[in-house]
Amino acid sequence: MVQHVNDYADERLILGCVYCTAPEQTTRDHVPSKVLLDQPYPTNLPVVPCCEDCNNSFSLDEVYLACLIECVRAGSTDPDKVKRDVVRRLLREQPRLRARIENSRREENGEVRFYPEIDRIRNVVLKLARGHAAFELSTPLRREPDHIAWWILPTLSDDQIREFDDAHVHHIFGEIGSRASQRMMVVQVQAVSPSGDAIVQSLIVSDWVDVQEGRYRYLAVDDAGGSVIRIVISEYLACEVAWLWDSADEQD
Repeated sequence: MVQHVNDYADERLILGCVYCTAPEQTTRDHVPSKVLLDQPYPTNLPVVPCCEDCNNSFSLDEVYLACLIECVRAGSTDPDKVKRDVVRRLLREQPRLRARIENSRREENGEVRFYPEIDRIRNVVLKLARGHAAFELSTPLRREPDHIAWWILPTLSDDQIREFDDAHVHHIFGEIGSRASQRMMVVQVQAVSPSGDAIVQSLIVSDWVDVQEGRYRYLAVDDAGGSVIRIVISEYLACEVAWLWDSADEQD
């Protein structure tokens, strides 16, 4: 269950669709989409304002990504071989989608490889990052990011996983009153000086938000360099999107 936190930031910061320049919201969008989660769905799912066009335009790509991840993990597009119920149903009900993913599947040197549609993955990852930035940071990030990347989590080294999974230690704070600012924690760490004296230091950190254990989590931070959103889907796809404030005069 996602902890319910009220947003006390200036409500004028989020006006209109958080994904595009539409001046008015006509609907609301779950971030993440429910296709990336399992039933029973968590309560208090993050919801952001958006226009009808954006809400509809992301749906097919989100379904594609959810199915792709499970097919890659199974090494097959056979519905009986994937683990998630919702993906099994989608593959059976949408033969064209299954065929599209199957066409990206190759057997090379005894290994199964998939060559996915990169633009569709990017579309979903960027959409999710913008949604989390609006919900957690009270910051609309409609311009193109300065950095966007994703990795297969099990292929990373232990050091890379630890670095990606670490809580964020803050140097400055973002929007006061935002959900992210309320989730910050003070932790104490103890070190030993060269002279052998114990040094206790207090740090302010932001940790990951678990939307559904084993299925979806994210970390959203504002700091001196800009805003960074990290996402892990199904403990398999690790994503990172960043906007640097010194690269643009305006955040949106």
